[in-house]
Amino acid sequence: MKPPRPDEKAKALFQSVLPKDSRVKVRPMFGNSAAFVNSNMFAGLWGNDLFVRLPEERIEELLKEEGAARFEPMKGRPMKGYVLLPRAWLADPSKVNSWVKTSFEWAVKLPPK
Repeated sequence: MKPPRPDEKAKALFQSVLPKDSRVKVRPMFGNSAAFVNSNMFAGLWGNDLFVRLPEERIEELLKEEGAARFEPMKGRPMKGYVLLPRAWLADPSKVNSWVKTSFEWAVKLPPK
């Protein structure tokens, strides 16, 4: 299966919602972009969809939002701890920014890889 590719608008939104922190590193991942802190991935693009990594209790909270879904880069094989943000939120960067910040703050506490 060929991974979806993000458009320029999605790439720009992704860059705009990342924390302004020197520890954040953006790297290409399967034709998309992903953000890392201490070598732990905390957010990324999958085509025009944006995903975040969260602790389990926050995952359940986010999944209650209409349009949120577990991140499954391969159908039927969700990545543990990752959730796709609702597409409707892409028009509201403040909502996206809030979840990316939550993801970053959690990931920064993980042991470095």
